[in-house]
Amino acid sequence: MIRWRKSSRSEGSVNGGCVEVARLDARLGIRDSKDPNGPKLTLPAGSFSELLTRIKSGELDL
Repeated sequence: MIRWRKSSRSEGSVNGGCVEVARLDARLGIRDSKDPNGPKLTLPAGSFSELLTRIKSGELDL
């Protein structure tokens, strides 16, 4: 069973939108909590870590 977890930064967001993540063996999944059956992004764990680092540094304008 896949266990999705909400981002701690998602609390109090506009329209209840949240980012959720789940461990999928050697990969991590990312989805929009408003559309749990919709598209999901999956990344190797190392790539996920790199993505978070780039977002936090402001390199990616998300």
